[in-house]
Amino acid sequence: MKNNLYIITNENISQRNDIYKSDNIDMKSIPESLQKLNFEVNLLGRKSRLERSKSINLKKIKIFSNIFSYILALVKTYKNINNNYLIISISPYTFLAIIFLKLFKKKYFIYLRSDGYEEYKSILGFYGPIIYHIMFTILIACRKHLLRKRNGNVVSPSQLNKKWFANQNKKIIESKKLLYVGRMRVEKGIFSLIDILKKSNLNLTIVTPEKKNKIFTISKNISIINFENKNDKIIKFYDEHKIFILPSFTEAHPQVLDEALARNKPVIIFQEISHVIRSRKGIFSTKRNIESLQKTVDYIIQNYQDIQKKIKMNKLPTKEKFIEELKSIILKNK
Repeated sequence: MKNNLYIITNENISQRNDIYKSDNIDMKSIPESLQKLNFEVNLLGRKSRLERSKSINLKKIKIFSNIFSYILALVKTYKNINNNYLIISISPYTFLAIIFLKLFKKKYFIYLRSDGYEEYKSILGFYGPIIYHIMFTILIACRKHLLRKRNGNVVSPSQLNKKWFANQNKKIIESKKLLYVGRMRVEKGIFSLIDILKKSNLNLTIVTPEKKNKIFTISKNISIINFENKNDKIIKFYDEHKIFILPSFTEAHPQVLDEALARNKPVIIFQEISHVIRSRKGIFSTKRNIESLQKTVDYIIQNYQDIQKKIKMNKLPTKEKFIEELKSIILKNK
């Protein structure tokens, strides 16, 4: 007998005929993977006006254009007392969902992928952390510091499978071109990085699932590639670049870091997220200015082979282990 699981998210999901898509890899990976592990997965999300990039292979998906229909659909699920609820991230939509789950005394889990206090601050400024604090309740997180001394479980998010560790490209890459893989969001620091690089000699490739973004004019040393990752073909971009850069203002367990390290590529981050280094080898923290960034790039290039040898010593999390951790947490609390 399968366990009924409702995944509740604030992510925008597009629909064309019977095909549902999201730009967020977790919205594809987590439901699909749990579906294979004896869960009957139902996904509730927000309706997107724009077509998204990643197809979600799931039979039961419902998307809503307003918060009232969203909450009504959730309340209708309460008839079955055996339903499990997994909430991904805290937002005004999911916060209201939590309130109704509490009112009806339903057991639920919250999976946080980043520090909401810092994320809301980067988006809304001074009032962001205040708004987030009002909404903050947690049971599942991907790093201990997100729990803020509250009870919870820690998991290690990952999309890494055997493909990521196979056939590592050993050819010498002469170009110093930097690579960023991710969404075009203020909190991701990508616009800050673009401003830094516009007046530099460093080159940057941006690989994003988003077909439309806010950049209308861009420097010659920065290129944007819209790419929908299917069957892990995004590996080629890691292999074609010498250094990966993650300019985020806030992160907890950024999976792209592990992807870059799995392909034996050094990583540059800025000091705001230096906590993500932990025991990983091959990640370098720098100040958010061109002088410091250039110095770090030069150091990596000069010591490239030695750095790669250290990167190979990393023990990286895998997708299989991550999904098993989520399954165990959900089932042990039934």
